Amino acid sequence: MFQWKKFEFFEEKSGRCSIPSDVEGNLQCCSSGRGRIALGCDDGMVHLLDRGFKPAFSFRAHAANVLFIQHLKQRNVLFTVGEDETTSPQVSSICLKAFDLDKMEQESSSTTSPFCIQILRIFTNQFPEAKITSFLILEEAPPILFIAIGLDNGSIYCIKGDFARERITRIKLQVETGPTGAQSSVTGLAFRVDGTALQLFAVTPTSVSLFNLQGQPPKCQTLDQIGCHANSVTMSNQQELVIGRPEAVYFYEVDGRGPCRAFEGEKKFLGWFRSYLLSVISDQRSTKNTFNVYDLKNHLIAHSMTVGEVSHMLCEWGSIILIMSDKTALCIGEKDMGSKLDMLFKKNLYTVAINLVQSQHADAAATAEVLRKYGDHLYSQQKYDEAMAQYIHTIGQLEPSYVIQKFLDAQRIYNLTNYLEKLHEKELASKDHTTLLLNCYTKLKDVAKLDEFIKGEGGAEEHKFDVETAIRVCRAAGYHEHAMYVAKKSGKHELYLKILLEDLGMYDEALQYISGLDLSQAEVTVKEYGKILVQHKPVETIEILMKLCTDEGEQEKKRTLNGVYPFRLPSPIDFVNIFVHQPQSLIDFLEKYTSTVKNSTAQVEIHNTMLELYLSNDLNFPSILQDPSCADVINLASDNSNTFSKVGSKDKSAVSVEDKNKNKSQIERFEKGLSLLKSAWPSDQDQPLYDMELAVVLCEMNGFKEGRLFLYEKMKLFKEVISCYMQAHDHEGLISCCKKLGDSSRGGDPSLWADVLKYFGDLGEDCSKEVKEVLVYIERDDILPPIIVLQTLSRNPCLTLSVVKDYIARKLEAESKLIEDDRKTIDKFQEETSSMRKEIEDLRTNARIFQLSKCTACTFTLDLPAVHFLCMHSFHQRCLGDNEKECPVCAPQYRSLLDMKRNLEENAKDHDKFFHQLKNSSDGFSVVAGYFGKGVVSKTSNGPPAELRRSSLHPSGV
Repeated sequence: MFQWKKFEFFEEKSGRCSIPSDVEGNLQCCSSGRGRIALGCDDGMVHLLDRGFKPAFSFRAHAANVLFIQHLKQRNVLFTVGEDETTSPQVSSICLKAFDLDKMEQESSSTTSPFCIQILRIFTNQFPEAKITSFLILEEAPPILFIAIGLDNGSIYCIKGDFARERITRIKLQVETGPTGAQSSVTGLAFRVDGTALQLFAVTPTSVSLFNLQGQPPKCQTLDQIGCHANSVTMSNQQELVIGRPEAVYFYEVDGRGPCRAFEGEKKFLGWFRSYLLSVISDQRSTKNTFNVYDLKNHLIAHSMTVGEVSHMLCEWGSIILIMSDKTALCIGEKDMGSKLDMLFKKNLYTVAINLVQSQHADAAATAEVLRKYGDHLYSQQKYDEAMAQYIHTIGQLEPSYVIQKFLDAQRIYNLTNYLEKLHEKELASKDHTTLLLNCYTKLKDVAKLDEFIKGEGGAEEHKFDVETAIRVCRAAGYHEHAMYVAKKSGKHELYLKILLEDLGMYDEALQYISGLDLSQAEVTVKEYGKILVQHKPVETIEILMKLCTDEGEQEKKRTLNGVYPFRLPSPIDFVNIFVHQPQSLIDFLEKYTSTVKNSTAQVEIHNTMLELYLSNDLNFPSILQDPSCADVINLASDNSNTFSKVGSKDKSAVSVEDKNKNKSQIERFEKGLSLLKSAWPSDQDQPLYDMELAVVLCEMNGFKEGRLFLYEKMKLFKEVISCYMQAHDHEGLISCCKKLGDSSRGGDPSLWADVLKYFGDLGEDCSKEVKEVLVYIERDDILPPIIVLQTLSRNPCLTLSVVKDYIARKLEAESKLIEDDRKTIDKFQEETSSMRKEIEDLRTNARIFQLSKCTACTFTLDLPAVHFLCMHSFHQRCLGDNEKECPVCAPQYRSLLDMKRNLEENAKDHDKFFHQLKNSSDGFSVVAGYFGKGVVSKTSNGPPAELRRSSLHPSGV
């Protein structure tokens, strides 16, 4: 005890208080609960006091002395044991009463008292009367109570059940006698509840016993042969029985005596408050007593003060209350944690402060603050190892930078390393902390520590540090093996390959690593590092790309049961960018892919890329689609096909065959390009499997004549085809092309011969042979009038009349024959017109004689009434019916002529149709003449008048 330090962790609250004057009798017992203190007096009165010892109310519980009192915790019920009046000497005056403090009843006009729930006589014939020395109630499960009453003869009367309804059972327990055989009074009782087990400690001056109340009958076990006097028994917060004797304080478990504390002096009162042991010790040398508050866990005296004669000690309102024999009271409360810590800090008792906050289960922040101050104290004394030990305990609460700044000095790098390691173990390290720790390892050259940190159990898999930061620091420090280990463990394939390729140049190992990855991961890594791999290992890289894009080899095992891939295969176009400096390798890759995969979804893009490569002059890979000058070419190509020849003539001249032979590689690529142009545009499809406008631009830019000719022909741009031959002055090829493309029976355009003739007319050199051959086809298809032919050829000064002599002779002969045929036709029409006019004149001037004797309709003899028409048809009137105005025989024919004339007049208003026929006709003059002949353009005034035309169909009368 003398080694324990004393502190003032408690203080008096509101000074010394006095018991209200209403309490007239002597205090016999007291209890506390539910915010009140209950006092029992020898006059039978019970007084209840509120906070501050203010009287709440008083009532008479018994006629005489109140011996014991207990306020329940779970219900607002007060139990008392006291003396009452008896009607018979054989009946004991000691009664047990229960009062409901929530129900008040009127005793008189001015006083009220709580409702008495039940009254029970403690002593009966089976339970003989004796002096009561202790009293205790346990609330098991309300309303079930367990009441223990200790007597001076060593007996314990137990009452269990629903006391209010008097559904109870009584049990008698007997404490074993000591070695002398004399019976001792029960000075203290204490219940211990362990799950469903219920046990009762019983203390006498000579023994400590334990009753197991679960068994029937309850078993008694003597734990010790020493005991204590009354008021020196209590229960700790760990359910240990505590008894006080002059030499020490003893603790008891269910299996016997436990530790003891050598606190000397007679223990008049013993109690427990929170985690503190309370004791009022009598000083043998003086008449005063000492009140001590012991912190057993931290081995200190939390409070000590000299007090007078204490009659009762209890705890309520969060304080310790000492009631003196002179009816005064002391209210002692615990100081707040901050005040206690400040007191300890001033004395540099940091260890005590740490133990204090830990024992009182303070929050983590408060504990860390104490540890920080202790660490700062040790740091100021240059005890760096001890200071770091305290700082480590603050991890998770204290900002790490506070500690790190103190230990950045190179001489304290070991302490800093230790702190950073603990920070990572608790997974509270940031990227900067990981960087700092790895730098510490590298500066110390502690490979063993670095191995343990990187390759230890869990390591990167448990993510105790930032993976990318660890890799970066290890690379910078030259620890590539460690960086690769972390990258591989954590699945950072890109970083793993970056180390292999950029730092170590291990290309074969990188390719082997990629081959072992899943398809999706391999795709990402190849896109990231494919440029380096293609540059150094093109063949092997292409093999990996083929596996990715075609799912070759072992990847076949990853197909699902229905034959569908678990994910979409990448397209070769996704990897084009990695070949930016290796176009020949790209050609090899795309050729290999197209030979393996026939119906790729990206075949259009693949063919476009292959055409760019095949048709490039120098095989440099900057895409022409990114060239601003080429964008204009593509736009012009989509708007007007004639622009291609102009662009080609301005930007580049056609490449001759002799020039192509100088570069074998270029010739081979051009041949492959032409083959691709033809194979990717099957004859049964209208559109090719590539961008035809892009293909045209590529051929124009690189002077690829064969490609242009093929594309123009497939696109039916025949004029651009012959334009290519004209630019090359290939007369033989030009005429052969026109023979193929100018044949209208094969879907060709005969007007091509007119363009060829115009070309030779503007050529300015002798081309008599070619002109004669062209004139044959122009004459055969009657493409141009002779006058246009002569005008066109007259512009070439090198051509003579002999070139067109035979052509003109044949045309003149044909024209003369046509003139003669037209003259004969004119004479025929004039004779027919003259005959019609005579007939009309005859109808106007001469009478008609109807000589028909039979009806035209029924062929019977004609009789009256009859109808005769000027067309010389006669009918019975009954055969005509209601239609007597038109000849039923001639009317349909004439009506059809009228309909035809009406249609012609309507067509005269449709100008679009007229010009369409005029444009598509080889002889426009005949179209115009036909419209005049049909009377559509202008009406003729010749012909019979309207009245005569109508009369020819109308009847003449009869």
